Amino acid sequence: MGQEQVARRIQNLRTELEKHNYQYYVLSQPLITDFEYDSLMNELIRLESEYPQFYDINSPSQRVGSDLNAEFKQVYHKYSMLSLGNTYSEEELKEFDKRVIKTIGEDFDYVCELKYDGTAISIRYKNGELVQAVTRGDGEKGDDVTANVRTIRSIPLRLKPNGYPAEFEIRGEIILPKEGFMNMNRERVERGEFLFANPRNAAAGTLKLQNSSMVAKRPLDCMFYAVYGEELPGQSHHDNLMHAKNWGFKISKYIHRCNGIDQVLKYIERWNSERHTLPFEIDGIVIKVDSLSLQKQLGFTAKSPRWAISYKFRAEQAATRLLTVDFQVGRTGAITPVANLEPVLLAGTTVKRASLHNADQIELLDIRIGDTVFVEKGGEIIPKIIGVDLLQRPPQSQPLHFITHCPDCGKELIKDEGEAKHYCPNEFACPTQIKGRIEHFVSRRAMDIGMAEATVDLLYSKGLIKDPGDLYNLKKEDLLEMERFAEKSAENLISSINRSKENSFSRLLYSLGIRYVGETVAKRLGRRFQSIDDLSEADFDQLIAVDEIGERIANSIIGFFSDEKNRAIIEKLRKTGVRLRTDEAFSERKSGNLTGKTFVVSGVFKNFSRDELKETIEKNGGQVSSSISGNTSFIVAGENMGPAKLEKAKKLDIPVISEEDFIKML
Repeated sequence: MGQEQVARRIQNLRTELEKHNYQYYVLSQPLITDFEYDSLMNELIRLESEYPQFYDINSPSQRVGSDLNAEFKQVYHKYSMLSLGNTYSEEELKEFDKRVIKTIGEDFDYVCELKYDGTAISIRYKNGELVQAVTRGDGEKGDDVTANVRTIRSIPLRLKPNGYPAEFEIRGEIILPKEGFMNMNRERVERGEFLFANPRNAAAGTLKLQNSSMVAKRPLDCMFYAVYGEELPGQSHHDNLMHAKNWGFKISKYIHRCNGIDQVLKYIERWNSERHTLPFEIDGIVIKVDSLSLQKQLGFTAKSPRWAISYKFRAEQAATRLLTVDFQVGRTGAITPVANLEPVLLAGTTVKRASLHNADQIELLDIRIGDTVFVEKGGEIIPKIIGVDLLQRPPQSQPLHFITHCPDCGKELIKDEGEAKHYCPNEFACPTQIKGRIEHFVSRRAMDIGMAEATVDLLYSKGLIKDPGDLYNLKKEDLLEMERFAEKSAENLISSINRSKENSFSRLLYSLGIRYVGETVAKRLGRRFQSIDDLSEADFDQLIAVDEIGERIANSIIGFFSDEKNRAIIEKLRKTGVRLRTDEAFSERKSGNLTGKTFVVSGVFKNFSRDELKETIEKNGGQVSSSISGNTSFIVAGENMGPAKLEKAKKLDIPVISEEDFIKML
């Protein structure tokens, strides 16, 4: 294709992908399959890589994020992000209504909106393009999180041409839907990491990550609720939101105009009972005077607008009796105490079990068998015990002590300094850990072998598998001897196992279940070390020189490969043909010009995305590190390089080179 044809194709792909982003993430009405979408995206990424002169920061391809590690810049809000007055009382809500009527009379409407339980964001658009996103901060100024916000697919980078103002701001709430939150916590359990307490904290923490490629991997969403500007098309809050919907913004279908406080109270009553049916968390209702001119007339106090208030739902709690406590063993050996409760209705569901987290939590609560306990849903999802009713404590109750030995294999537990959890160290002989590691190995995001948990349990109990390496020695005849398998199901499982041999090296690394090595870290390791042998021979300094690898991960990797049982499993995998090295197509190096040099990449670049720049360094023999040290050879600096990094580079006398200098070096 000629350059004109390439330019047209790139533009057509961008338009097509933005349309499908809108259909999927805003309307929830996808028009094409995930495979078709990925094919279009891969073509766009390939063309933009081959023709960097057509780079556009607002291209859909840029939503994958970058590894920008700069400190957040603080930005003053043009329109202050004041907090709303809160009330939990209908009487106080009626008093608010009386104050409004006293100032502006009775001829007005309220707008009622769901109060999303997330983190507030203000986004500025100029000539229909996203130019800046800023957190609430202290209301007067906030953190510039534009790079992270660009990765959220329900937020338009370019607006639909439907009469938007030349410049305006739109306010919204970054949220983490319930399903995404549960999936994230499930994955953190698999990696042996601490759980997020609730969707709100997870969303806020994600938005403040200094690595937008990690933000892009988390299922954040955004609901918009207010438009600000000098030339807005409507004269009311509600009308401007409907205009924003036509521009491509995700506006809640639950917004409702109310005439008078009685209609407002009915709206509140409805959602206080129905909020549990929503796919995201809300913690109340926001009530606003609809007319912009009346809002102006009502004005502001020092802290909040006089024309709006939030009615907050009380956190739902329930009292029930603690019957017993189970101690569960995870695949990493972590012991988690789980409380068994008398069933109680809470937040729309019947709760029978609740996490007690660890020994420290049990001691802090002084919880005992037979106690009447107060249960609350953390973020309305995860039941947790928050206290004990001491007045109802049985007189003969005894303190609950954390177990000292594994409930599965009987091995004495250990607790490392700085760790909250106890662990069973018997990883190669504890049945629950063994089965847990195999279940992780075959899971969809790991080796993706079509094997249910019950099948793993059956094969283990029959002595056919004791580690992941044994899976590849299974024969159809072995399976047919068990009552769960017929000819077809046995063939399907063997085929699924054989197909998994072609999975990438980084996927295999993730599947091995090395503590703290999740999917992202596995990809980094696979890119840097090329093969399982290279990785197993890497020392501490080589490991921590890899981008995103810290001391804890490095020590975990060294410990894994120093165990002869793990090495034996790898040899089993090698003999059966599982891929233990990076694809030649990826590992092929363009040159050795950068051999022996370590680079830190900081800022935003014109000709490369940050991932492309890092990949280029590695393909030409260099190494990439996320932190500056005495071992750093060069810092490749783009726009908006973090001031702290620049200062450290000066102190250590490390050369700071531009993107153009780097290209010349190649």
